[in-house]
Amino acid sequence: MNSIPRDKIKIGQRVRIVLKKDQGTGKLTEGIVKDLLTKSAAHPHGIKVRLVNDQIGRVKELVGDNNN
Repeated sequence: MNSIPRDKIKIGQRVRIVLKKDQGTGKLTEGIVKDLLTKSAAHPHGIKVRLVNDQIGRVKELVGDNNN
């Protein structure tokens, strides 16, 4: 799975992330982006974000985006 570049992820956007505790299973958690935590334009494991419920993980999917 290709990682999503930082410029495609916007604050307020609904995304699916993998939490640190779920990295082994690949279970995805859906939520709305509050903050972008990764400063670089791309990251091989996904851009790290904080959701509005304060969960932190790496973006795996953009919800409603058919390019994944």
